[in-house]
Amino acid sequence: MSSTFHTLSRHQNQALGLGQFAIDFLAKRFGEIDAAVYERVGLFHLDSIACGVSAIACGTNAPTVLRDEAFEYRRDDPTRGAPCFGSNVLVAPEKAVAANCSAVREWDANGTNFGYNPARGDTAGEFGHNDFYPVVVAAAQQRGLDGAQLLRGMILLDEIRGRLAEVFALHRYKIDHVVHGAIASAVVYGAMMGASAEQIESAVGLVVSHYVPFRAIRAGRQLSDSKGASAALAAETAVLSVHRAMRGFVGPRDVLRNPQALFCLFEPPASAEESPFDLHLAEGGDDFAVMGMHFKLGLYEHQSAGAIEGLIRLLVEHPAVLNDAEQITALRITIYEPAFSIIGDPAKRDPRTRQSADHSMVYIIATLLRKAIERKQAGWSELMLLPEDYDEARLHDPITRKLMQRIEFRHGGAEYDEKYPDGIPTTLEIEHRELGSLSSGLVMYPEGHARSSSGNLPELLRAKFQRLAALASADPDELYERFSNLASRSAEQIAGLYDFDLIV
Repeated sequence: MSSTFHTLSRHQNQALGLGQFAIDFLAKRFGEIDAAVYERVGLFHLDSIACGVSAIACGTNAPTVLRDEAFEYRRDDPTRGAPCFGSNVLVAPEKAVAANCSAVREWDANGTNFGYNPARGDTAGEFGHNDFYPVVVAAAQQRGLDGAQLLRGMILLDEIRGRLAEVFALHRYKIDHVVHGAIASAVVYGAMMGASAEQIESAVGLVVSHYVPFRAIRAGRQLSDSKGASAALAAETAVLSVHRAMRGFVGPRDVLRNPQALFCLFEPPASAEESPFDLHLAEGGDDFAVMGMHFKLGLYEHQSAGAIEGLIRLLVEHPAVLNDAEQITALRITIYEPAFSIIGDPAKRDPRTRQSADHSMVYIIATLLRKAIERKQAGWSELMLLPEDYDEARLHDPITRKLMQRIEFRHGGAEYDEKYPDGIPTTLEIEHRELGSLSSGLVMYPEGHARSSSGNLPELLRAKFQRLAALASADPDELYERFSNLASRSAEQIAGLYDFDLIV
């Protein structure tokens, strides 16, 4: 892949530079963006829609609370309001963004990134997710922009948050990764809304100085709504900060070099005139951050994708495993850090909520194995994890719970750690009374990974969309077409993008 890059040096005011770069990028003052980049971001957006509308239709708590709240802030002026999913009612844009981003993130089933760019040496390794597209849609709807402009804004948002994830690892300091998304949201929303570079800088200053969430939202034996809604609340504060800045509120300047703000506070640079990093942003070509982001093919923490791939490989190669669960005496998963700590946490061996279960390796793998044995089928599409796999009955399914007790989770040490985040290095082994010891071998690039070359992704994403959207729409095919080929859509069509029938 190749691109021309714009560098924001650590020696300059990068917050102001981000604002000007975004303005120039959206005004097409740089090179052409390859068609593959538009296609990729379109797929991530389409995937996020299926996740979002199904979460609303299933009555999940945080999206319902935030959606109900949004409808209490109605607006009549289309230049000052935006709709929620499945509605033509205009509400305060920050409230629409909070509700829609919360729905997108609720299942934890949409895109993800690992903050890894070895070609440039930017390998900080921060996580992130494609949760923030409703920010761009809200801006496009208020400003009367067409589909091509909308997609360009989405590419830019993923570029900024993706490149920030490559140069600064927030999780090292127990700060939630959504801060990168909040900064990107403030920059892109501001540029799309017509803010000046100085106003965007001010909005970024407000976000970084007033609204920094710590990973306390992800701590505890059973996770809460705060974990799933973190991106939504970050996006809400970003939009609010932009509007305040555009009204004249002045936030802290030059915040990425501010010695009291999080970046320099945690990673003090060599001098007071520097930030801790240079930031490289693609201007054109095909080497955009979104091209290295990964898809999830169901409801599971992405760190478990290697184990899922390993299990499916074994079941396809040894279908006799599906005959009798009692013949499986043990199942071993060897994996890298941080996956070993995140989804292998002993606290997650007994998940009682969906938010904990979809971050529990033992639950994920035991559920897949149970489904495979019950259905006598093995494959990503056949075993795709859906909301029903995390309902109250499934959380306490006796066969699943029995299989969970037979799973051993191991840290593979340096041999595995050094291969992440290039891949998701995992080995899955099954001890079987009749078949003996079975091994998947080392899995690096499972389905959905940006480096996977299976060719199955389009078909699997379509299947995922159909199954999730069917929970929210009587016509999931129509919904798929509505959110496909956005580059060809008029400003009027973008304004009505969320105006569709939604089962609530």
